[in-house]
Amino acid sequence: MIDLHTHSSCSDGTDTPFALVKKALSAGVTTLGLTDHDSTAGWDEAITAVAPQIELALGAEISCLTSDGISVHMLGLLFDGEHKEMQQMLEDSRDTRIPRMRKMIELLRADGINITFEDVQRATPAGATLGRPHLADALAVNGVVKSRDEAFVDLLHNDSKYYVTHAAPTPEDAISMIRRAGGVAVIAHPFASRRGEILDVSSFAGLVKAGLNGIEVAHRDQSPDEQRTLIAIATDLNLVITGASDYHGTGKLNSIAENTTHPAQWEALESLANARRVIRK
Repeated sequence: MIDLHTHSSCSDGTDTPFALVKKALSAGVTTLGLTDHDSTAGWDEAITAVAPQIELALGAEISCLTSDGISVHMLGLLFDGEHKEMQQMLEDSRDTRIPRMRKMIELLRADGINITFEDVQRATPAGATLGRPHLADALAVNGVVKSRDEAFVDLLHNDSKYYVTHAAPTPEDAISMIRRAGGVAVIAHPFASRRGEILDVSSFAGLVKAGLNGIEVAHRDQSPDEQRTLIAIATDLNLVITGASDYHGTGKLNSIAENTTHPAQWEALESLANARRVIRK
């Protein structure tokens, strides 16, 4: 089984990179994508967990904003982790998350919700990319909600009055950077309408022009109809079709390998990187 989209405690997951790889191995995953938000901090630890039965596709999920203010996530896989411009882009994205978090907390507190920045800091593992899941964890600790999932449904979804965007590259710029760093670009859950405003079908041609390689189709936040539309788009534009769990660990319903990528699609995607970077033992 091939699961190309998962998160560790180096961003907003709850498993360490080592534990994540071992958990995937136990679940029967043969190829695992580690795609922490705007970070490659978990790569080295994840590599130490690789075994003969599982290979590792290292990457990152890059936060993007369109010119219209629509939030887009771009999976960069198999890029050169030493690429300086790529690492600078990821660092810039991480740096904007702190003022964004403070503003969201300010909005929540204005409505009498019990939360502080210090609460969120305590809920965030050292070195992790700060994000809404950590705010959700802090809200759960404070008894405001019961779980991460409940926090996102009620308070932290993209259309919530408490949601605040942060500075981020455009999807086209992120794709271009991924490709310059030698990797492959797959747009993550682009039609996940339950999360908020989504891209228009006409947007994909411009993404392909920028170098997009694939579309994440099989994802729990995309309905069967949305997935069928994405398959049609991918087929029309000659893009690789992927599926993945978007696993985060405790507090979210996603299970490792609940959605997967067909081996032929993964083979096609891997071949588009400028070097063979899959980690094998």
